[in-house]
Amino acid sequence: MSTSIAIADDHHLLAEALADLIQKFDRYEVLFIAENGRDLLTRLQRGPLPDIALVDLNMPEMDGFETAVQLRQLYPSVRVMALSMTDREEHIVRMLRNGARGYLLKGCRSTELRQALDDVMEKGYYYSDFLTHRLVRSLSTTDLIASKPMFGLNNRESDFLKLACSELTYNDIADRMCVSPRTVDGYRETVFQKMGVRTRVGMVIVAVRCGLVEL
Repeated sequence: MSTSIAIADDHHLLAEALADLIQKFDRYEVLFIAENGRDLLTRLQRGPLPDIALVDLNMPEMDGFETAVQLRQLYPSVRVMALSMTDREEHIVRMLRNGARGYLLKGCRSTELRQALDDVMEKGYYYSDFLTHRLVRSLSTTDLIASKPMFGLNNRESDFLKLACSELTYNDIADRMCVSPRTVDGYRETVFQKMGVRTRVGMVIVAVRCGLVEL
């Protein structure tokens, strides 16, 4: 049985090239290409629903961030994968919070695209470019969710964690916490160490999966 894909991207040539590439993958088919998030939602109302929606971040009328929120609320069975020209942490974190299952750069190789689609269907997530193998394994375990560990974070570290699980930059977080950027760097390194992660994206995923922050 084929895995169905919908693409939302206002760059027509890129979208068509992406669709042609996916059509060449075994067990994958592209249902349609939408011009933006609003067009995608309109097409989904008609059905059938795709298994995966590849959503560009920068689109007119409704961008990828809002589209992900709408899909999570209206069509939770559709797995959202973000497409972007940038790997800015703030964008990745925001899409994670909005329900995206993966984040792909538009310049990725075809092998990575195929791997990402496979992982989203089989494991539920694809962030291998940003996470360690240890963290990826933790995403598929139930022990992590059940235990909801607090990781021994103190109040200030917990405050930092909540702010870091947003699109705020580290300088913005320093302003919110009324401390220096150097102090925030210290919070970050301590929280990373206590949570056993190496990146901000990894920290967000663990925090969400453990129920320490809400989407």
